[in-house]
Amino acid sequence: MTITPLPSFPSFDNSYARELDGPAFYAAARPEAAPAPRLLYLNQALADELGLPPLAAEQAAALFSGNSLPAGAQPIAQAYAGHQFGGFSPSLGDGRALLIGELIDREGRRRDLAFKGSGRTPFSRNGDGRAAVGPMLRELLIGEAMQALGVPTTRALAVVATGTTVRREQPLPGAVLTRVAASHLRVGTFQYFSARGDIDSLRRLLAYALARHDAELADAPVPALALLGAVARRQARLIAQWMNLGFIHGVMNTDNMTISGETIDYGPCAFMERYDPATRFSSIDQQGRYAYGNQPAIARWNLARLAEALLPTMVDPDGPEAEIEQAIAQVSEVIDAFPAWYETALREGQRLKLGAPDAALADAWLALLQRGGADFTQAWRALAEAREGNEAALHALFDDSTGLAAWLAHWQAACTATPAQLRAANPRLIPRNHRVEEALTAASEGGDMGPTEALLAALRQPFSADPALQRYAEPAPAALTAGYRTFCGT
Repeated sequence: MTITPLPSFPSFDNSYARELDGPAFYAAARPEAAPAPRLLYLNQALADELGLPPLAAEQAAALFSGNSLPAGAQPIAQAYAGHQFGGFSPSLGDGRALLIGELIDREGRRRDLAFKGSGRTPFSRNGDGRAAVGPMLRELLIGEAMQALGVPTTRALAVVATGTTVRREQPLPGAVLTRVAASHLRVGTFQYFSARGDIDSLRRLLAYALARHDAELADAPVPALALLGAVARRQARLIAQWMNLGFIHGVMNTDNMTISGETIDYGPCAFMERYDPATRFSSIDQQGRYAYGNQPAIARWNLARLAEALLPTMVDPDGPEAEIEQAIAQVSEVIDAFPAWYETALREGQRLKLGAPDAALADAWLALLQRGGADFTQAWRALAEAREGNEAALHALFDDSTGLAAWLAHWQAACTATPAQLRAANPRLIPRNHRVEEALTAASEGGDMGPTEALLAALRQPFSADPALQRYAEPAPAALTAGYRTFCGT
């Protein structure tokens, strides 16, 4: 295998490996060689943010497949645990991912660079550590759509086909994703050490997380309580944004909830079309635990698990019972405050989307959408036309528009927004599930990246009224949506 030389690269800092050294936190590993790496996509704008040098396609393929790592890279598989569909797994870790290192971007922000699908690690258990082209391109499409919609998110820097075959239900072409994140610290990272009773490592992790994400809280009287509150507030805002866009994560396990408040892991995720809080698409979510309407409650549940994991840093488990009860009361106060923080963020988003600060009006609107079977994204967007006097376009979206006329009269009287302001708050374009599948199929089965590139270009302008993008604004046929299922890719 020819090693492709790389140009001068920014220096990696590797603070996680340096400050949390030792086998408890990570295992050193190397990416498995890709026999025939081929660059499928490079996010040049993100590369520029990171200060990366210009790369030829061959250099990018070698770098982002893991065949040629730059000087200073220190690939490691991070340790973490997690509740998966409510059941606790004490040892998960990066089974098919590697943290390559950290870069300080042009705005002074520390960013993780990590591979996904780069082969087996000490945490792989029975997995192959590989990823397929389709799921990695899904991460690209959904992540960049979320970025354009203003939702905190991890991002895809590159996707490289490896020239290997991945065995799932059928043979699939292999790929490696390079993901950029504020960090890869998760609720499950704290659970890993708490479950082992390793309080020293837990305190070190707590100090590192505060220094990295909440430096202003590092000297708080109770550091764990300060971190818990900061994470809970970030998650309240994040989940509210998801809900106001109809986004369904699909696998809200505690190892998929970040401390930074970024959306991570676009596996079985999807966007809802017809509004129904019970909507789920994930093939593995048989009971609907992570259905659209359950997401706020699951976020609170996950945060309660973080609170449990942090408690040993607040008290001596063998200390006075009164101190333990006080600590439990303190973290419970944060968990109990989460619904109000979420509600505030949700209502602020609804105020912008409706152009009216009326919670009862918003609730009545959602009830109309559910009963009428209207497309979630299209209906919100059509409010701008209704504000201009064309209410017929909105009526046409409903199978049953009973009560809509009365609601519109009330809304028109309460609304203070212009049509332009409503259009700026309500996207026209989301990653429609059938368009995503269309693009992934073309890339996976025929090697055609054209549909992915065209869809990506559209998703980066979600509020555009360009008629040329109409095909990306249209919902899937109802029959397709009714049977649509998403998969995690492992």
